[in-house]
Amino acid sequence: MSMFLDALLDSSLDDSIRGVPPGTAPLRLRDVGAQGWRPAAGDMALPVLTLDEDAFAANRDLILAYARHHGVALAPHAKTPMAPQIASGLVEAGAWGATVANLQQAAVLLRAGVTRLILGNEIGGIASGRRLGALLAAHPDADLHAFADSPAAVETLAAAAQTSGRPLAVLVEVGAGRGGARDRAAVDAILAAVLDHPGLLILDGVATYEGAVATSDPAGTAANIAALMERTAEAFALVRALAPDRPLLLTAGGSAFFDMVVAGLAPVAKADGNATLVLRSGAIFFHDHGTYERALGALDARQGFACGGATAADFRPALRLWAEVLTRPEPGLAICGFGMRDSSFDQDLPRPLRIHRDGVALPADGLRVTRLNDQHAFVAVPAGPDRAGHDLAVGDIVEFGISHPCTCIDRWRVLFGLDADGRVCRAYRTFFG
Repeated sequence: MSMFLDALLDSSLDDSIRGVPPGTAPLRLRDVGAQGWRPAAGDMALPVLTLDEDAFAANRDLILAYARHHGVALAPHAKTPMAPQIASGLVEAGAWGATVANLQQAAVLLRAGVTRLILGNEIGGIASGRRLGALLAAHPDADLHAFADSPAAVETLAAAAQTSGRPLAVLVEVGAGRGGARDRAAVDAILAAVLDHPGLLILDGVATYEGAVATSDPAGTAANIAALMERTAEAFALVRALAPDRPLLLTAGGSAFFDMVVAGLAPVAKADGNATLVLRSGAIFFHDHGTYERALGALDARQGFACGGATAADFRPALRLWAEVLTRPEPGLAICGFGMRDSSFDQDLPRPLRIHRDGVALPADGLRVTRLNDQHAFVAVPAGPDRAGHDLAVGDIVEFGISHPCTCIDRWRVLFGLDADGRVCRAYRTFFG
């Protein structure tokens, strides 16, 4: 364990953190699991966001098994939880490294001892390059692989290498819909720019992101991704011609279409014999009750998850949001104590899963979140006699599933892990800046 992580576990929590019961004396992060808190029992200040530890571990093992089965590697995108404890644990479990989107994220993971990083984004101009160089100079053990999709981006990375005093590995980004070189001429210009900096920059492989070309039409999405994979393979051949002996990377793969990436690029890496295909899936470790539930359902529908008999349906949503009923101001409506400051809402609203009352868990069938204010959730309650506990009362605790982990966890300074009995067993600090 790095000194940073060890010090992190000794850092103090108090009731300024959502979830920590008011009046709790400051306690160390490493001691949170000894308190015996259960959100379903009302032991915690609500709302609170929790992580089902068993579900997370099962998801981790499943995607790592998939990677081994297909001969690919994983560098999970750290932007989803931005929790160095989680990123470090994934590397210990077998991940190749981690992916970051910017310099702040890279700084957090490097301090935590996660040294093999993909910087999966362009970072700006020369001043930003110098900042990257200063970061790398402070972490001489860093093994960083950075995207470049233009000669200007290459100049930024050259400034970083010059500032750090050591060469920097460059991944040529091919893309559509977001960043990335759009055609052969753009790729050639990037390659020429890298070669203009011998001793500073090293051709390291090719990167892309398939999610940027997805549409609402599955057939159109498949065609777009296939075309992008073909362009990526063509760019890889150009890099290989200029770096005939170097081990190279091919990297792509979010959490929705990674099977198409494997189908398109794993044969390229295998045929090359000296290349590694690295998937950057991050949200899949958490799964959800919305956007990724649909995405993995579609993955199974196209029979894309081939892994020793497992299916994508074996992934389990690991995040839960817990909140109390604050008021029943009119028939058919309950107001729960959470809102846009506590939950993602960009792709779906939270889904009521269970009602907890006096130690009994009741199904939440028929309950539906209709809208959110900053700190209020409007829950539609079906009319009629009590069915499955739908006579919601003030003080009932409702357990919600969320959609899109990336825009939910970033609202929380601490994420609480739950054991199989629903008790808090650990706490994770997040570092979203």
